Amino acid sequence: MSYFDSVYRDQDLSPRAKTVLLYLQDRANREGESWYSIGRIARDLSLSRSTVKRALADLARLGRVEILPRYRENGGRSSNLYRVKEEYIH
Repeated sequence: MSYFDSVYRDQDLSPRAKTVLLYLQDRANREGESWYSIGRIARDLSLSRSTVKRALADLARLGRVEILPRYRENGGRSSNLYRVKEEYIH
């Protein structure tokens, strides 16, 4: 089964969560990690920031994506690191 099939057949995911998960997969490195900002994801997918935030919360709650905060050297916040769970990595 392809990684697309694993997302398409996941009945627990809403359409918005599937869209964001596929985006994160597409943009992930070999370890399944990406770090695009919520604003960038929203612009690229033509979704609102709120919709992206809800999708990310759903994905984290369901265990499909791990969300880790990132910080700059000066202590300021940076975009989160999103780690797609192994069964969803292509």
